[in-house]
Amino acid sequence: MAKSIAINVAANTNLPGFRGPIYPDGQFVYLPIPEREPTVETVPTYGDLLPKLDPLPFSVDDNLHDRRVHLDPEFAEYPACSRYTYGDEHGVKAGPLAALEPGDSLFFYATLTRHEPPAGVDTGPPVDWVAPDWGAYLIGEFRVDRVFDAEACADLSAFDRHGVASNAHCERDPFDAKVLVVGTDDSRLFDRAVPLSAPEAGATANRLVTGLSNDSGKGPWWRRRLWFDAEATDRLRAIVDGEVPI
Repeated sequence: MAKSIAINVAANTNLPGFRGPIYPDGQFVYLPIPEREPTVETVPTYGDLLPKLDPLPFSVDDNLHDRRVHLDPEFAEYPACSRYTYGDEHGVKAGPLAALEPGDSLFFYATLTRHEPPAGVDTGPPVDWVAPDWGAYLIGEFRVDRVFDAEACADLSAFDRHGVASNAHCERDPFDAKVLVVGTDDSRLFDRAVPLSAPEAGATANRLVTGLSNDSGKGPWWRRRLWFDAEATDRLRAIVDGEVPI
């Protein structure tokens, strides 16, 4: 039976200094973090990326427009992406991610700040679960197709053979991923977020964290890896698909 892991990704108050927006109806904008390492080839900048997204409800400093982005996770439907891939250079996450198997889920969550939608962005009726300031939300899911562990990652030619050399870590010089996860075509960047925070405050975990995952919800849980067993994964998938209420 399938198991799953949820990990924190995307822009935050440390990198690049702001979070992506979430709107009262649960729509959001996924914004990647800056690229901090040398790259073999030219990679997109915020200036390249932002015009391809819906208008943001806030301005981005001009000095960030030339900043390269680390497009990881890569969602096929997102600008400048072609596959569903995620790489990680940190051993604390690489080990658990390497234990994922085909058919498992890798969920991605981000901290997002509530904003009113800007002009030109169509939104629906407000929902009751968007936190008043910021919160943690699931934004996408990979249905796992293949996992390259640390040993497999040592053979860069394998990525070319399997058509996954588009991952941001493959563009770093030197390549530094200790694990690389590839999603099937059933993977997706969500149209609307799924809350992990309680509606009253972003720092308060809801039952998807405290009742389904292995995490207590105490302390800065929104920075930690969340693990879901087979039963919890089935429930979480049903919630994501709208089959059962949050």
